[in-house]
Amino acid sequence: MQVTQTHSEGLKRGFTVTVPAGDLEARRAARLAELGRTINLPGFRPGKVPVSLVKQRYGAAIDGEVLEQAVNDTTSKVIEDQKLRPATQPKVELVSGAEGKGDLEFKIDFEILPDIATPDLSNLELTRLTAKPSAEVVDKALNELAKRQRSFESIEEDRPAAQGDVLNVDFVGKLDGTPFDGGTAQDVNVEIGGEGFIPGFAEQLEGMKPGEEKVINVTFPADYNAKELAGKGATFDIKANALKKPVDPALDDELAKKIGFEGIEQVRDLVSKQAENEYAQLSRLRIKRELLDALAEKTDFPAPESMIDAEFAQIWQRVEQDRANGETDEEDEGKDEETLRADYRKIAERRVKLGLLLAEIGRAKEITVSREELMQAVRQEAMRYPGQEQAVFEFFGKNPQAADGLRGPILENKVVDYLIELAKVTDKEVTPEELAEIPPADL
Repeated sequence: MQVTQTHSEGLKRGFTVTVPAGDLEARRAARLAELGRTINLPGFRPGKVPVSLVKQRYGAAIDGEVLEQAVNDTTSKVIEDQKLRPATQPKVELVSGAEGKGDLEFKIDFEILPDIATPDLSNLELTRLTAKPSAEVVDKALNELAKRQRSFESIEEDRPAAQGDVLNVDFVGKLDGTPFDGGTAQDVNVEIGGEGFIPGFAEQLEGMKPGEEKVINVTFPADYNAKELAGKGATFDIKANALKKPVDPALDDELAKKIGFEGIEQVRDLVSKQAENEYAQLSRLRIKRELLDALAEKTDFPAPESMIDAEFAQIWQRVEQDRANGETDEEDEGKDEETLRADYRKIAERRVKLGLLLAEIGRAKEITVSREELMQAVRQEAMRYPGQEQAVFEFFGKNPQAADGLRGPILENKVVDYLIELAKVTDKEVTPEELAEIPPADL
């Protein structure tokens, strides 16, 4: 094998590799002999199939297999001999020998990972924001729970529907005078002034009496989940059936037993713990963000352009999907596409650099992902697809690269935990609203 380096610019490396025809022929001969010992053909004893017949039947397939294996093996050897760490899969370009004759010559191009010195982590100072669920927060959650268990009593008084009332109606939705799928229903309870319907729907029912009919006009939101209706105007033929008033149950042991608990205090404790868990997750996100901001200042190394390109492609795909759904980040409003691309490329570069730095810290501190941790991640992924769990397990078993995609986030979180434990952390109690505030985008 002959290796010639063609370029070395920054993190980019290029080589031309030549594999002698004799080496390729030796590989072919070995593969033909191996296949001759394992295949079964009529008229021949097992292991006694002539090499000439094997070559006649399988020669083309073996040539392709030998070529691919030779490229993979020699590429790996070049990387090993040069003591390089590729950032991405090398790009291979065949120059000659693809037809199976003569020497095999090909080019490989790739980027290497930068040299990353483990930064001084002894002076890390972080603030952990915390919040406690107040009695008002717990009461609000309990009231919402009670609201979902409410009953409805008929209003015998002859009067029109008012705010807070519930009007039972039949309706038929139409686009350009034609009923559309999913737009017809009977005996639907609509709270006047309540939520859960198209904007303007419930509001226009105020003032109706049982027995009355009315046609209302509404406009579906631009981000409505049914694409054929999103942003369009429609009419609804409304028939009022009955007027009712909602009755929320008392927050007592009877309500608790109705929903499967021993008493209301047990429900209150559960609601409080759920709020505490939610705040703990937010606290973790906020301190992680502060840590990453601090580490970003220590990323004084170049990032492979190929990795930035791949990260940017994923980010931009999500941005375009959001824009197609009518969802635009407030910070993006008023920016032209060139500016947006530049901003999100900075985010992609930051993420790549932080990922490389965290990986390097993990390597230096010998932080690893155990098999059990990886299997737990696979199980969690499988739970996202009820009824297809076995197929998910088989997929990850047959695709180690996919499993590595789960390994990365686990390792990152373990390194983050290590750094938070290492840092000087000051706890600061804030309101739940302050804890939930989203910091500016990580440019």
